[in-house]
Amino acid sequence: MKTEFFTGINPIVYKGVDSTDPLSFRYYNPDEIVLGKRMEDQLRFAVAWWHSFAWEGGDPFGGPTFIRPWHPQDNMERARLKADVAFEMFKLLGTPFFCWHDADLRPDQGNFKDNLATLEEITDYIGSKMSPDGPKLLWGTANMFSHRRWMAGASTNPDPDVFAFAGATVKSCMDATHKLGGQNYVLWGGREGYETLLNTNLSKELDNMGRFLSMVVDYKYKIGFKGTILVEPKPQEPSKHQYDFDVATCIGFLRKYGLENEVKLNIEQGHAILAGHSFEHEIALAVSEGMLGSIDMNRNDYQSGWDTDQFPNNVPEVALAYYHILGAGGFKTGGTNFDAKLRRQSLEPVDLIAAHVGAMDICARGLKAAEAMIEDGGLDAKLQERYQDWSKPEALKILGSDLDAITKLVLEKNINPQPRSGNQEILENYVNRFL
Repeated sequence: MKTEFFTGINPIVYKGVDSTDPLSFRYYNPDEIVLGKRMEDQLRFAVAWWHSFAWEGGDPFGGPTFIRPWHPQDNMERARLKADVAFEMFKLLGTPFFCWHDADLRPDQGNFKDNLATLEEITDYIGSKMSPDGPKLLWGTANMFSHRRWMAGASTNPDPDVFAFAGATVKSCMDATHKLGGQNYVLWGGREGYETLLNTNLSKELDNMGRFLSMVVDYKYKIGFKGTILVEPKPQEPSKHQYDFDVATCIGFLRKYGLENEVKLNIEQGHAILAGHSFEHEIALAVSEGMLGSIDMNRNDYQSGWDTDQFPNNVPEVALAYYHILGAGGFKTGGTNFDAKLRRQSLEPVDLIAAHVGAMDICARGLKAAEAMIEDGGLDAKLQERYQDWSKPEALKILGSDLDAITKLVLEKNINPQPRSGNQEILENYVNRFL
């Protein structure tokens, strides 16, 4: 069904770096080859249903600012209209993927049976709008943090009935993701954490969370889902402390419960910053452990100290992120999901299009810079040079020795090493050459 929401906006096309048209791509050329693949296939852009269509512009200090034709989102007729608008936007942008939570697609019915019915209804409708040459589902997930039933967590809730409700909800969302040909399924534990240790049994909650995730993996195989199961790190907000704090914490958790070969990570830039890391760090660590799955691309306002979910505009940050992604061979089933929302004062439909256009261009610039750095080989050469002594026989002998033997060696050879420069500023200047 054709809507009038984006009336007057034409499909976005690549016009090159000299273009001054805000509704054109200056850097994102889907067919340009980057390290042997089309740019579209390297970036694998996805639009987030929740921020782009379901979010109404509220914040902790004020209510909605957006007035959309599908508001209030309280019946299935409006849910279908929202889907119509979504597919119009996918076509205008040419984005190959989209992502959703169940609560983004259909209104909450207050009970599982009716939630299931409306989820099946709306995903059937979405499926009817999909085509072999149209946008596909990158991943689906369940919103188990907004409704009051989740206030003490989902799989970590002290109430077994909530755990059961969560299990049924995830099953329904995995079924819907499978039905729509989704390439991944994500679990973000928005309330899987605690507000105070005064009423929290850490071992019980972590064990239950591990058991829940094992059930998810078992169900993946039961239904023949070929996609990847992903968990998404975040340190806090809405919980004071969340169990999926950062990449390192998630990897430790997965290994503890024997899931490290079954589950990978969906890493968000804003969450990395909240954890006190850089996006590059979190991606590089996941790559080093073979755990990179997909990314949520956004940014935080560095003055606010909380998760503002703004569209990316920092080319150096993006370039270094893609440097590690490309260095690992690129995405497999994952992609670049814009988990980003308009500012509350950006009210017009054109703002939604322009925000994605700019973000896609930023990512394209970062990707091309990453390609150039990889092809030049300067960073890798400096890295190899810095660690080259570890390939020498005497270094390997040290690693295979013990402290007594090492002490003897230091004394016999009078080993007295002097520091070597890390050349950080030279390397930073090197990176800037490609931006």
